[in-house]
Amino acid sequence: MEVRTCSKCKRLFNYLSGPSICPGCKNQLEEKFQEVKEYVRDNPTLGITEVAEATDVSPKQIRRWIREERLSFSEDSGVGIDCESCGAMIRSGRLCQKCKDKLLGRVDSMYGSEESVVVKKQREAARMRFLDK
Repeated sequence: MEVRTCSKCKRLFNYLSGPSICPGCKNQLEEKFQEVKEYVRDNPTLGITEVAEATDVSPKQIRRWIREERLSFSEDSGVGIDCESCGAMIRSGRLCQKCKDKLLGRVDSMYGSEESVVVKKQREAARMRFLDK
């Protein structure tokens, strides 16, 4: 196990994975998330700054939850964040649907291309074979 310093409270803790915050701060952050989620559910038309002021959470943290797809706003709220690829406004996540489809198309073409078939044949030819006795 690795020992790290919590980025929020500066206490030492045994780090396993994820963000570099201690379990106590992680629990506090989760409680704040639940509070923000309830507030957004009760007030679906408010923007990020209004929610941040009402719940005492930074707008940066709210945007992080939106990027993680843990939090989303209604269509009529006008709240959105930028797609990391093209800059279009999206409600949650990192990419808009158009950029997701484009990325998926690139991955599909990479695995379905003539080149990948050649690589697969080379791997098959290089495999070790055993003869039955």
